[in-house]
Amino acid sequence: MQTVATHSPWLGEFLGTFILILLGTGVNASVNLKKTYANGAGWIVITTGWAIGVLCGVLTAQAFGSSAAHLNPAITFSSCLQSGDFSTLLPFWSAQILGAMAAATLTWLFFYPHWAVTPEAGDKLGVFCTGPAIPHIPSNLLGEATGTFVLIVVAAAIGSHGVSATGPAPALGPWLVACLVWGIGLSLGSTTGYAINPARDFGPRLTHFILPIAGKGPSNWKYAWVPIVGDLTGAAVAAALLHWAHL
Repeated sequence: MQTVATHSPWLGEFLGTFILILLGTGVNASVNLKKTYANGAGWIVITTGWAIGVLCGVLTAQAFGSSAAHLNPAITFSSCLQSGDFSTLLPFWSAQILGAMAAATLTWLFFYPHWAVTPEAGDKLGVFCTGPAIPHIPSNLLGEATGTFVLIVVAAAIGSHGVSATGPAPALGPWLVACLVWGIGLSLGSTTGYAINPARDFGPRLTHFILPIAGKGPSNWKYAWVPIVGDLTGAAVAAALLHWAHL
């Protein structure tokens, strides 16, 4: 009897984003929350954890049916702008946001006893979502737009024929994208926390707002639009460049 495959692009995007955000918010929690072995480990650990999260998320998404493995509404938006086909926009966005929320919920449960022993509400919020080191909306928007632009343009370059006659080996692509995200975090991420992904910020921020996290403060909704508008703006500029260059 033949088994019916249950894989689909939606499932791939959901599970891939789930793994990405679980590992990403997990490293945030490990560094920010009190009485973990990694407490205070610093920026290098955080950027490395997020880079590995991207690698694992992409591989999971591809294995479960999303060959594109966007995991990011900005990437989906850029792809739709380039192709002129917006049929995947809302399905992918829903999978990405729900995957991010599911991962943030599991992070809360996984680190459950550590929330109560961490007094700083800002450290708890920082597990879930980004915030500016210095609140300055024009600079914060530019930072998010720039990081997202670099993400999309370099990811496209990795798979381009300009890199080699046939492009890189398919299995190498996720590793190179992980290195790209690591580099963005190290070089461009320290001013805003480099969301570069609206689902990565909005989904966990909404989860933070909903969950009964011990000693939590406000979810900083006044900043929440910046990683959405900034990232989608960077994606649109990247799409225009890639369309012009036929990359």
